[in-house]
Amino acid sequence: MTDLKDLNEMIRFRHERLDELIERGEDPHKITSFKNRNFIKDIRDNYSDYEEKSVRIAGRIMSKRGHGKINFMNLIDSTGNIQLFNKFNNFSEEEYGEIKKLDIGDIVGVEGEVFTTESGEISVRSKKITLLTKSLQILPEKFHGLKDQDLRYRQRYTDLIMNPEIKDVFVKRSKIISKVREFLDSKGYLEVETPILNTIAGGANARPFITHHNTLDIDMYLRIANELYLKRLIVGGFEKVYEMGRMFRNEGMDHTHNPEYTAIELYAAYEDFEDMMEITENLVYYCALEVNGSPKVNYAGCEIDFTPPWRRVSMVDAIKEYAGIDFEEIKTDEEARELAKEKNVEIQPYFTRGHVISEFFEAFCEEHLIQPTFVTHHPVEISPLAKKDPKDPRYTERFEAFCSTKEIANAFSELNDARDQKERFLEQVKAKEMGDEEAQMMDYDFINALEIGLPPTGGLGIGIDRLIMLLTGQESIRDVLLFPTMKPIGLEKAENKDSSKETYETYDKLTTEEIDFSKVKVEPLFEDMVDFDTFSKSDFRVVKVKSCEEVPKSKKLLKFTLDDGSGKDRTILSGIKNFYSAEELVGKTLLAIVNLPPRKMMGVESCGMLLSGICEYDGEEKLQLIMLDDNIPAGAKLY
Repeated sequence: MTDLKDLNEMIRFRHERLDELIERGEDPHKITSFKNRNFIKDIRDNYSDYEEKSVRIAGRIMSKRGHGKINFMNLIDSTGNIQLFNKFNNFSEEEYGEIKKLDIGDIVGVEGEVFTTESGEISVRSKKITLLTKSLQILPEKFHGLKDQDLRYRQRYTDLIMNPEIKDVFVKRSKIISKVREFLDSKGYLEVETPILNTIAGGANARPFITHHNTLDIDMYLRIANELYLKRLIVGGFEKVYEMGRMFRNEGMDHTHNPEYTAIELYAAYEDFEDMMEITENLVYYCALEVNGSPKVNYAGCEIDFTPPWRRVSMVDAIKEYAGIDFEEIKTDEEARELAKEKNVEIQPYFTRGHVISEFFEAFCEEHLIQPTFVTHHPVEISPLAKKDPKDPRYTERFEAFCSTKEIANAFSELNDARDQKERFLEQVKAKEMGDEEAQMMDYDFINALEIGLPPTGGLGIGIDRLIMLLTGQESIRDVLLFPTMKPIGLEKAENKDSSKETYETYDKLTTEEIDFSKVKVEPLFEDMVDFDTFSKSDFRVVKVKSCEEVPKSKKLLKFTLDDGSGKDRTILSGIKNFYSAEELVGKTLLAIVNLPPRKMMGVESCGMLLSGICEYDGEEKLQLIMLDDNIPAGAKLY
């Protein structure tokens, strides 16, 4: 392995080499183009057409070998890789000397002839090599590659170079988005654009990002949804509209959530949520066929079949099926809250029967929804923009589409009763005043639009990133986003030192804090002794964090998937969300007690306990997760 001293020396040599070229008047960065080039894939796929013919190719040097009067290089462009055969006889002595000084990572233009070596390798016999860009950094070693997941996301450009196969995911992403548009356009929908900067955060229950407009001197919100604008267009006379674009929600990050993400919303006049089910299942089926050639995909170890029709089940029936609880027998808010307490489902004091139904569904049902499923008839309390079910006004004409335990779509028969909508907005305002940070704001202009008249309308929202995850077999949203949101560290943090205090208190705990130990207060040591036999029954083991995510609707819990050395994943929930973010703990080596009885929290069985150090620091509780040397193997027993 290359140590830091050698690495710095190698980088210094590259800078010196560029300085030499500039002093000689050969600055490669003054070259503006390399035209009329051939693509490597074309040469490989159509070798007989290119054999012994001149070509012009350009790309990055990925490896070099050889000595004396012959050397070889591996060159990649966006379509593939090919070997360069560089022979002293084909260059002047000075030119060949310059070729030997080229580094891995340099970008070059090559003119030469296509041929096959004695070993059968399609190659280019170089006649002229032009340095187009001097690489001043060191690419990861070929054997070890770029494996650090965090670094791959932070330096996606390096990831794309070292792991070119991931380009296929993003090529598919582009095709999926294109096919979504193609499908909707064929159904008569019109693509429109609505504001990203809003004066009211509406259209969904979520915490918004807030910014400030200097000229108007008002706070504004990055949109959390585009629903209310699109429904205004239906009021205005457009009958079928959609918009696909970025949404922004100032919430937790895990393997299915990124603060900014791509979603599509579409609305059709004179249709309802049943029509939206039909368009959802057919759209996803169409995309699967067009992109993968089959309605079936393998995802997270399961075969998923998107062939319509998908299963339909009401939320209350799903709870009855998977939790054995019939909410039709629960008549009051008090009964519902008592049941939640009895079943260890975390709720808020203001929760009604409808809120509790939603929490029970998340706790007991979502994990069972593997095949595509429409969950219908959500409680009215959690569906402020949906029409009530005429048969039972406690519920709404709404569905969420689930697949592989995750929600991928949400749809309503849209509420078009202006007075009912106003009342529901007022209920949301009350909820916000009682502490619900995700409750919606009052939007009087939208009420005015409804008073002018919204025809019966079906509306649908699809999480495009999650759909792409399913169709490409990726289990983390970061693997389908070229540049996922990451916490600034190191130089990035130093350069952003003037950012708001709250930003880094909330989202950045990666850097080491300086502790003033005079402000530390610890609890007194226990006076009661524990005999050694009792202590030895506790099984303390080293565990490695394979994944970590926030537990939905919980303000405290993080869910860890751990390698405990047994060969089976272990799940432990820990109430440390206020002290750490999920993403920073992935890959860490921790300490756990693994022989505690399983305990259900938020519907998830927690098998063990992670150990932390807790003290009082400057009058506030301070928690520090015990992290161990990464060289200690998973499953090592603590003595």
